[in-house]
Amino acid sequence: MNDTTTSPHQPLAAPFTEGLAQGLIRYQRCSACGTAQTLARYACPHCGHGALAWHDAAGTGTVRAVTVVARAPSDEFRPLAPYTLVLVQLDEGPRLMAHAAPGVRIGDAVRAGFFTHNGRTLVRFAPP
Repeated sequence: MNDTTTSPHQPLAAPFTEGLAQGLIRYQRCSACGTAQTLARYACPHCGHGALAWHDAAGTGTVRAVTVVARAPSDEFRPLAPYTLVLVQLDEGPRLMAHAAPGVRIGDAVRAGFFTHNGRTLVRFAPP
């Protein structure tokens, strides 16, 4: 996918969430400076340019931070606890926070997998 526009009737993050449902991680890249980001925005946080294009990531990256959540922040996530969250730097550059397989460590190479929880598709990284 390489769509530079979001319909006014479509939420800004729709290309990202629709990608997850298809087993894809999508990110935006600024056409002016090349900055990549996983959080959907109307303008580049680096240069302020408004032309951001969506791209499909390979789904691979490196773990930069890890935490284990023992006490879920809401009833929605209580059935998953304890669970591991990671900050992964995708090979394309942007970082993404997501679930991970237990035992994943900082510096590990990982690949994205997907699971459904309460009707939403979420990312879970694991070693390749």
